[in-house]
Amino acid sequence: MTTAGTVEARSVSWRGGFGRLWAAAVVSKFGDALRLAAMPLLAASLTDDPLLIASVTACGYLPWLLFGLLGGAVADRVDQRRAMWAVDLLRGLLMAAFALAVWQGLGSVALLLALAFALTTLQTLFDNAATALLPALVPEGALAGANARLMTAQQIVGAFLAAPVVPVLLLAGAAVPYAADAVTYLVAAALIASLRLRAPERAPRPAGSTLRAEIGEGLRRLWSDPALRRLCVATTLCNIGMGALIATLVVHVTGWLDAGSGAYAAVLTAVGAGSVTGGLVARRLAERVGRIRSVFVAGTVQAGCLLITGTVRALWVTVAAMAVFGVMSMVWNVNQATLVQERSPADMLGRISSAFRTLGVAGAPLGALAGGAAAAAWGGNAPALLAAALFVPAVASLAGLIN
Repeated sequence: MTTAGTVEARSVSWRGGFGRLWAAAVVSKFGDALRLAAMPLLAASLTDDPLLIASVTACGYLPWLLFGLLGGAVADRVDQRRAMWAVDLLRGLLMAAFALAVWQGLGSVALLLALAFALTTLQTLFDNAATALLPALVPEGALAGANARLMTAQQIVGAFLAAPVVPVLLLAGAAVPYAADAVTYLVAAALIASLRLRAPERAPRPAGSTLRAEIGEGLRRLWSDPALRRLCVATTLCNIGMGALIATLVVHVTGWLDAGSGAYAAVLTAVGAGSVTGGLVARRLAERVGRIRSVFVAGTVQAGCLLITGTVRALWVTVAAMAVFGVMSMVWNVNQATLVQERSPADMLGRISSAFRTLGVAGAPLGALAGGAAAAAWGGNAPALLAAALFVPAVASLAGLIN
């Protein structure tokens, strides 16, 4: 186990299974981005009720709140590789059936809601299993580089490659994006199934042990580690701020800045491009200053970017600030994920990582509501200032971990 402030610099090898896991993650992310871009368009074609359309997105959050901790506990009990390919196989079959229904003109809002809920429910197991599997594929000192490569590639295909492809696929038929997503799930399942890993050796569970008790054990272990506890609290606060910012960013750009939809697209592109750059520098920064200090620096810079965004009424300043914000977001995410993997016992990693994800998902909709209320009460720049105000105590809580 590495310390909170130091890292061991080691390169990532594409051999040993990491290359296949990376390919599976990137292919699957591309398919997810196709589906997530196409689903709101399909929902809007089926109903003009804004609440129903928004509910499709909400169903993508709800399972994390209901089953996120359970997914982590199950991931710690099972062979993660088998769980991942089985989940992707099932998701591929669900998507293929949905594509067939859309092709036959049988699509409905109810079916969309059920699909979104089912896919995210399965994702709670897949994501936690993937987090727990990665340390078995790369040396501990190479975890930061592996996380950076995974997250950066997923950002590229999700933000820059999938969106332009969706209109082309839709020209071929409303069902085509969903059929393509089904194919990506099946390809990812095949890649993961081809990994040659021995099933993890685990100590026998105590007699009478239940999933509920094991979830509680994971939460207690998380809370007993000062670095993970503070990082979890800081991440939750930041996610509330992020929810406020993202939900109202269009209001900030088109309202407070009085710019058009093209300007809004430019801001989103700046964040995406910054995230890709952040993936390239996250490991190097951690090697120079330490992992905890990297997260601290990232959060401090992000707070400054939010403050500038909320006070300077100029589009080019917002674009620049959001580009830097994107860089630091990836630095935070890569090093946070690596810290969780480094500081968690192998047999509890699924449960500990699921606590982070569940709290993060809970923070996003809460922040979105707070951001909307702040914008309505004080103007379109208020959510950015609210987010900055949340980042400050989040970053301050990490200061005590820096040697």
